[in-house]
Amino acid sequence: MKFRLTKLGIQLSLLASLAAGAGGAFAQTVKIGWLSSLTGPLSSAAIAENQGVQLAVDEINKAGGILGKQIELLTRDTAGDPTKAVNFAQQLAFSDKVQFVIGPVNSGEGLATTPILARAGVPNIVVGSIDELTDAKKYPRAFRAINTNLQWIATANDYALKTLKKTKIAIIADTSGYGTASGKTALELLDKAGVKPVYQVLVDPNKTDLTDEMSKAKAAGADIVMPWSAATGLLGRLLNARGDMGWNVPVVGHPALMAAQIKKLLNKPEYWDNTFASGYQSTTYSADGKLPERTQALVDKVRPKLGGGDIDVLFWWVAMGYDTVKIIEHAAKVAGSTDPAAIQKALEGTQDFKGVYATYSWSATERNGFPDSNMAVNIANTFKDGSFKAAPR
Repeated sequence: MKFRLTKLGIQLSLLASLAAGAGGAFAQTVKIGWLSSLTGPLSSAAIAENQGVQLAVDEINKAGGILGKQIELLTRDTAGDPTKAVNFAQQLAFSDKVQFVIGPVNSGEGLATTPILARAGVPNIVVGSIDELTDAKKYPRAFRAINTNLQWIATANDYALKTLKKTKIAIIADTSGYGTASGKTALELLDKAGVKPVYQVLVDPNKTDLTDEMSKAKAAGADIVMPWSAATGLLGRLLNARGDMGWNVPVVGHPALMAAQIKKLLNKPEYWDNTFASGYQSTTYSADGKLPERTQALVDKVRPKLGGGDIDVLFWWVAMGYDTVKIIEHAAKVAGSTDPAAIQKALEGTQDFKGVYATYSWSATERNGFPDSNMAVNIANTFKDGSFKAAPR
């Protein structure tokens, strides 16, 4: 009798082990890890994106889940700290044994976590923009949902050089992993266009006063300022420095320049004038004041969850968060399982998957799913329900 019980115990133990592996084939839920910097200086994007992630999870679970299993969302607040992001990525992949990971939100954290998730073989929906986060050979299960940083910077550069006809450029980036990489990319793209910035600097995202940097940019003869930072606090202080100096130089750069939080940080409302940022067709109002149909439908779903009034977060973050979970649902349905290899194959074969934020396509060699055609330039101070008017052409 003892032998038979021991044998049964071994069999049960083996079944439990199998349930933890094989892409969670025997798991009771589909576990999705969500690396999100909900606090810290770079939290504005994550807070907005989290609204979309939560809404999609709730919708899918109410409809029966993924392959008949409820989604279990394991949210980890990295606070924008790469060390915390690494620890959480290891926990999610090796202890919690999630089937998918979304994030991290910030590229600096992504640089640290993407190799870990690749070694663990966990499918990763990338929402950081710097180019190094995707590579079909190094990170075969990392698929990007956001645009690349190159697309942001190229869109802003094109507007500055070709539309505004400005060539005396001051680049101000922050010292985060994202800011450092972006400043470098911006310089490289301008160099290819035959333009050398008159001033460039890296600034701590927590610096309280940018008067010195803006004064130096003005003294260098800059006719446009191009900031590359996702830190709304820093960007607000940059616009305050410009306004307090009485220097009406155009500012063109990162989408965070359009965030509703900026308005609360400004010394005067007019300090937001003459400010433009890379944005998206999906969150740009048409000439008749309408949003694309899929975007408006999501706005209507999200509004009650945000209090029922005006939406005060960048809506493209909400839309992208929503899309990341829908991408996972799509991949699992196509694969017929959550097996990592099958998910990889399903996403590699995905063409023209219609989300809210974008229509995505990936392949066996291409891990960037966001099309150039969805890029736009917006007027920063036309914020309405998280979306914007198109910049003049």
